[in-house]
Amino acid sequence: MPPGTDLTTAYQHLVRIALALTRETDLPVLLEQILTEARWLTWAEAGTLYLLEGDLLRFAVVQNDRLARRLGVEGMKRCLQAEPLRLDEPSLAGHVAATADILNLHDTHMIPPDRPYGFNDRVDARCEYRTRSVLVVPLPDPSGKILGVLQLINALDRDGAVVAFDPQYEGLVRSLASQAAVAIRNARLEEAALKDAVTEAYHRRYLVARTEEECQRFARTGEPVALVVIHLDHLESINRAMGQAAGNELLGQVARLLIRHSRNFTVVSRYGGDGFAALLVNTPKAGALAYAERIRRVIEQHAFPCGAVTASLGVASLPDDATSAADLIKAAEGAVDEAKRLGRNRVAAR
Repeated sequence: MPPGTDLTTAYQHLVRIALALTRETDLPVLLEQILTEARWLTWAEAGTLYLLEGDLLRFAVVQNDRLARRLGVEGMKRCLQAEPLRLDEPSLAGHVAATADILNLHDTHMIPPDRPYGFNDRVDARCEYRTRSVLVVPLPDPSGKILGVLQLINALDRDGAVVAFDPQYEGLVRSLASQAAVAIRNARLEEAALKDAVTEAYHRRYLVARTEEECQRFARTGEPVALVVIHLDHLESINRAMGQAAGNELLGQVARLLIRHSRNFTVVSRYGGDGFAALLVNTPKAGALAYAERIRRVIEQHAFPCGAVTASLGVASLPDDATSAADLIKAAEGAVDEAKRLGRNRVAAR
């Protein structure tokens, strides 16, 4: 929102935002929208939205206009997305998640040493960026449970200079955060109905529907889309030797690995009895091949309780290998069959 906008206009816009948030059920899209609107309301140059998982705050969305111009959007995300924050370590977001307080600091480098929080400048140093003013707000659902934290960075004036966040907008952002938390909770409930009970990854029907959507998006925008099919090698041997429960536990562990090592907007789904699939949006074939090889190594090097596990992966992309969602799926399945034929524990492409 342009600096100087009166509060009445701002609250009228907030009502319109709330209505839009309640209609969005795609969680990654919703999170991006929440952060975008919060930055617009406060004229923030950058921001991060964290989601609380146990005693960790995970980076769900990061935006930074200055770094996006310098590094590109994907480069900016790679630079800013870091390891999760532990609540027992001093940080601005961790303090807000633990106390449900708001922090409005005009300069993160002038925090008195007696405060129960501190600013970690490791990300700034890595990205050659300087965080100065911050506004950090909790995301509480109607019961008061904190779902995450919204951190806005470097308020700008009309000339683009960094200034402090205006205290009169704290209530506005808190209201947005409360509405956002309700929308996040509802999106999560909607998302839960789309997930496989054994692995908590999306089920295959959802993957197929999203693949069709992304192929339609390609037809409109030309943005590439790729599909990676992942089959665990010799899962049936594990089931025979250790029982179905051990096999299911392995599948759950692999699903968590895939989600941890994928971008927030990658759709990771269960795909048949012994495998998974990852839908990579706005990703060309070279990027999908790099992702697949990285996932192969992650699985191969992970210490599973049942012993060493490997996987065969097949990669296909649009427009390189297909012209429709059905063709893309068929091509990725054919590629994973080729990886198995060549000896397993490898990546193959159409």
